[in-house]
Amino acid sequence: MSLLHLGFWGWYAYILTLLTATPVFCETSIVDNGRVAAVNGINYYVGGTAVSRLMPISGPNSTLATDLIPMTIIRTRETRFTGDTLKRVIGNYTFSDDVFQAGFLEAILLAYDGEGEGKIDPSVNGALHGVDNKIVMALSGYHPRGSVSLAKLRDDIPKGPYFVSTRTGDVYQAFRLYPDHQLAFTEAALGDGKGGFIPLPAAAGGSMTKSVAVPSRLYYTPSSKKPLAGLRLGVKDIFDIKGLRTSGGNRAFYDLYSPRSITGPAIQRLIDAGAVVVGKMGTVQFANGDNPTADWVDFHCPFNPRGDGYQAPGGSSSGPAAGIAAYDWLDIAVGSDTGGSMRSPGGMQGIYANRPSTGAVSLDHVLPLCHVLDTAGVFARNADTWSTVMHAWYHNFTDYQKYPKRIFYSKASFPAADTKAGALLEGLVKKLEKFLGTKRESVDIFSQWEKTHPSHAPSNVSDLLNTTYAFLTSVGQYRSLAVPFYKDYAAKHGGRRPFINPGPLVRWTWGQDNGGNTAYDLAVKNKTVFKKWWGSEGFGKPNDKTCSEGIYIYPYTTGDTQYRNVYTDAPTIPPMGFTNGRVANMAETPDLVVPVGEVPYNSTVSHHTEYLPVTMSFVASRGCDLMLVNLIKDLEKAGILNPVGTGPRMYST
Repeated sequence: MSLLHLGFWGWYAYILTLLTATPVFCETSIVDNGRVAAVNGINYYVGGTAVSRLMPISGPNSTLATDLIPMTIIRTRETRFTGDTLKRVIGNYTFSDDVFQAGFLEAILLAYDGEGEGKIDPSVNGALHGVDNKIVMALSGYHPRGSVSLAKLRDDIPKGPYFVSTRTGDVYQAFRLYPDHQLAFTEAALGDGKGGFIPLPAAAGGSMTKSVAVPSRLYYTPSSKKPLAGLRLGVKDIFDIKGLRTSGGNRAFYDLYSPRSITGPAIQRLIDAGAVVVGKMGTVQFANGDNPTADWVDFHCPFNPRGDGYQAPGGSSSGPAAGIAAYDWLDIAVGSDTGGSMRSPGGMQGIYANRPSTGAVSLDHVLPLCHVLDTAGVFARNADTWSTVMHAWYHNFTDYQKYPKRIFYSKASFPAADTKAGALLEGLVKKLEKFLGTKRESVDIFSQWEKTHPSHAPSNVSDLLNTTYAFLTSVGQYRSLAVPFYKDYAAKHGGRRPFINPGPLVRWTWGQDNGGNTAYDLAVKNKTVFKKWWGSEGFGKPNDKTCSEGIYIYPYTTGDTQYRNVYTDAPTIPPMGFTNGRVANMAETPDLVVPVGEVPYNSTVSHHTEYLPVTMSFVASRGCDLMLVNLIKDLEKAGILNPVGTGPRMYST
């Protein structure tokens, strides 16, 4: 008989005979990568690794028809669990968590965390009227009655929404899938349960967008040991995270190197404090300098949500800032600041952003721009969260609670008070004076340097520092990143060079053509001269009681437009010159950018009036990061500063 006429069962028997008679020389490995499930039209990722197992709803006798059902675990210390208790808990879950929704009430598991035994009141059934509930279960702590079934969990798990398999009883965490419509992320991630991460193996559609999976906030409870518990964290794609590749915004770099085997200590410290990594985020290539229209060749530039949505996001921490400014489901994001890479996107997107004192956290396993300038900062939408993260992250600094009585006011950098931006900034300065009980002192770095500079240094500070940043970054990154990258790439690709975006390529070439290592060494010396001067004769003197003798303030952004659809000149040299923004780089001091307000402009994109952020920088002595953030937190508490929202406007209208 021809094999074509065997039919299904004939084929089945034939294949079974082959499998039993013939040695098998290879083994197929099947990995459960989870699935996407929709609950009331909202997409969720159901992880491939179960967090517990539930009895008795698994098995062939189950009356539940589907393989996977949503379930809510309710944990309470209420001795008598009533219908009113149920309604109150559901209301609290709905208010506090964006993952939970009514669809997860299809199955309910009640857990009693009090002493002795709790009781379930019959009114619970009445409270579920109008809810598509199919089963109510209780763990042994609650004495079930009526239609409530006794159940058991293999592993104790927190309250919140889950999915449970009716075949196996396996319980999975619920991850809500959000679209990344701002292109802020390079790769979404999930914990692998082994201290590392995997790329999210799921997507929920959308033009050019990725999906990002976030866990329920109900799973986490902050504590003294885990003050960041449950905070969803995005990470700039220059920081190594175990199990994920690092791109640095370069496709060839991403493809060349394997997933990292270790998470860098800076990110690990946040994870240990309870933060939940949800993905890697976009960066200007190798944290250098790119403009949105012309220079972002390998990756697409993230979108700044403020105003008309087509303003440049700032860089190089473009993705982390865009995510915080756009997504209320993202709590914090980590970036780096070498010459302004936290402050620029923070200022242009109107969020809290900091450059810490140099050396605040270890930058091992982070792609370098310049080792003597690189720092790691955090973005947030409110000062309370911002402060909590900094206190958990920066362990090297004393937590000063008293504030300086001197305000160093960089008068020449402030716009006129009769402009909209100037009025906002002037209003903040006046409130700061009142809060600190002092008056501003108009100062000028250039004239102060001219009067007090070291005898061996030039009388103009710009002459000292004009090319310092340019050489430190261009030569520093060429020898620490470009040289080994070129070598490794050539070894694998027959001597070829990888593609490099125009910005970093021009800067690396300029550095080698204009002095190389010799120029770098001189730049380090010039930087050190300024650092010593700033802490002695400048405006960064330390103070035993208040950490810093004073606070140096200057505007960071004033609501100016920078359209991302405007063609720019090709890059030819690195950034030159000396400005207020360079002080923290050279003096290794903290510089914290805070949102002040927003000003209108007539958009050439939307043809409507839109609004852009106005922000101000607070600078203090080296190591005074916690004093500054304490002050800013108190200013927000007093209503002098305000938390910002997401989207086109910083504040709800």
